[in-house]
Amino acid sequence: MNEKKRINRGYVVAGVDVGGTFTDLILIDTGEGGRVTVAKTPTTPDNQSGGVLAALAQSGTPVEDIDLIVHGTTTTTNAVLERRLARTGMITTRGFRDVIELGRRTRPQPYGMTGRFVPVIPRDLRLEVNERMEASGRVRETLDDAGMRAAVQQLLDAGCESLVIHFLHAYANPAHELRAAEIAREMWPNDHITMGHALLSEAREFERGVTAAVNASVQPILQRYVRRLADELNAQGYLRDFLMMNGNGGMISARFVTREAAKTVMSGPASGVMAAAYTAERAGMPNVITYDMGGTSTDVALIRNARPAVSNEIEIEYAMPIHVPMVDVQTVGAGGGSIARLDDAGLIRIGPESAGARPGPISYGRGGTEPTITDANLVLGRLNPNRLLAVDNPIRIEDVRTVFAERIGGPAGMDGTEAAGAVLRLANTKMAGAIRMVSLAKGHDPRDFALFAFGGAGPLHATALARELSIPKVLVPARPGITNALGCVVADLRHDFVRTINRPVTEVESATIRAVLTEQAEEGRAQIDKEAVRPQQIDCVHSADMQFVGQTHLINVPLPSLEVTGEQLQALFETAYFARFRVDLKEIRANLVNLNTSVIGRRAPVDLARLIEPDGRAATLDEALVERRNVWFAGKWLDTPVYARERMPLHANLSGPAIIEQMDATTVVEPGDRVSGDVDGNLIIQIGSGR
Repeated sequence: MNEKKRINRGYVVAGVDVGGTFTDLILIDTGEGGRVTVAKTPTTPDNQSGGVLAALAQSGTPVEDIDLIVHGTTTTTNAVLERRLARTGMITTRGFRDVIELGRRTRPQPYGMTGRFVPVIPRDLRLEVNERMEASGRVRETLDDAGMRAAVQQLLDAGCESLVIHFLHAYANPAHELRAAEIAREMWPNDHITMGHALLSEAREFERGVTAAVNASVQPILQRYVRRLADELNAQGYLRDFLMMNGNGGMISARFVTREAAKTVMSGPASGVMAAAYTAERAGMPNVITYDMGGTSTDVALIRNARPAVSNEIEIEYAMPIHVPMVDVQTVGAGGGSIARLDDAGLIRIGPESAGARPGPISYGRGGTEPTITDANLVLGRLNPNRLLAVDNPIRIEDVRTVFAERIGGPAGMDGTEAAGAVLRLANTKMAGAIRMVSLAKGHDPRDFALFAFGGAGPLHATALARELSIPKVLVPARPGITNALGCVVADLRHDFVRTINRPVTEVESATIRAVLTEQAEEGRAQIDKEAVRPQQIDCVHSADMQFVGQTHLINVPLPSLEVTGEQLQALFETAYFARFRVDLKEIRANLVNLNTSVIGRRAPVDLARLIEPDGRAATLDEALVERRNVWFAGKWLDTPVYARERMPLHANLSGPAIIEQMDATTVVEPGDRVSGDVDGNLIIQIGSGR
């Protein structure tokens, strides 16, 4: 591929996001006319590229006419959560093979001592060699080269496809890991060799080891997927690079993405958060809590001053920390396809089991028999059975109501409608708990934020959640069901760097801080220069991970510049600590654990005004009225108007109750709420202000 073809023009941009149930696409022509096309096709779990290609085909634009494709994927996330990993071996310092299995003093469940944990790499594939580096970086015992070669051969004989080299204190001095990798490359048949320090220069051996193990075990899986998709796109005439979303909310060329494959974990949720930040800022709401309810789960995150919270301490499941910077997203197993059931005590439980794309909820008519949240919304009149996507064989609402009566309502003496209402209330309670985790649990008052509702099912539940949490306002974007795909279109290029210092601030010199941050910024600029897309500008954001001496958990502290003294670090940390915990501990010294730099390549802005075609809007709200039907609100049926969103006037105003339908989502407006529109086609719902 020559350089001319590698540099993408970006006139016609397609964002594609693969979810658990649907694969979403949004195609934007950024030239004159600003044409916008959306598509939604069922996800193909066995080969996600099938859903991607189907969505591109549904757009009606030949692939060869698209200048840039940006792709968010769940390939690596699913591989980790389902343990469908490549066979991977680890070579580590003698005596430390069990670090990634011993972990921290935590439990799978808050109460009781039961639980199951499966390490990423089994014990028989974790080998040891003689070498020892001290925390100071001084060599205590040199690497045994012959032992290293023998260990590599043993793992090759065991059928390993990937290799992790994880030595004690390599963050302080990586010489042994570098030498070990040099030896391994002479013998290893591919490039799937991960050095712990190269991926994560962090002091904690457990977190660094698990992160490296995850990276190595998903590298071959991601590489095969990327190559397969690239080949299929090339066959259709797309001869340029495509970009992929990382979990930090930035993009990276598919040519480079497999080198640090662990960074693509949480790719899908991150793209939605980036779209929310972009959309909400344009709407004049820089402080929002994002609420993304899809088919299998719900993701929530907090955005303050138009910047999503990013953490390098994400644990995607018990004992599975992936300590590379990622958008801080909380996930609960409550999506539209989450199954409702009664447990042995007769209590209603929701999820984490999901009906998925196949067979899906009962209402999809694909053979599903278990009641789900989607089915509950259908029974309660909130969904139109004639407008559901991906329905193979239409199902009568009465039949679905009967399932709720038999499976959920019977033991409690409820009929099918009451049982569906109970499932809906419980689902809302579960999702409200996730929102509290990203707001109240971290010192933020939900009343200071708007709720940004998206995903195929998010707008169905948003106003109820806002009431539960006293959030005054809900923002529903123009295309809520395609928001994750939109995030792929509007996201910037981004590279994150972490360097461990792990010393009290009184012992850290300003020159050291400046040198580390400068080196990180230069490396980030060099990496962005290799990308296929040229940003309009490059910004560097610096921060520090800090703690009081003797503490375990970290707080991220933004740094105002490269020139920071130890005294200033102490003051910045005390301010951040007080904001989080409302406690002053001025007598305790602060510890500088990590220095971080995010290098962000800003792309050209995208106009959102045409996400809903202006020519399709009616002159009056009455012309957008589709029907009136009974909808269940707070235990009773109410006669409710149903509007077609694509037909609603841009600045329409209405009061609840109301249902607003569109191709990719349905919005529920509860009694007493007030709805207005803005210039980008967003719906702004004022909670409880319509009476």
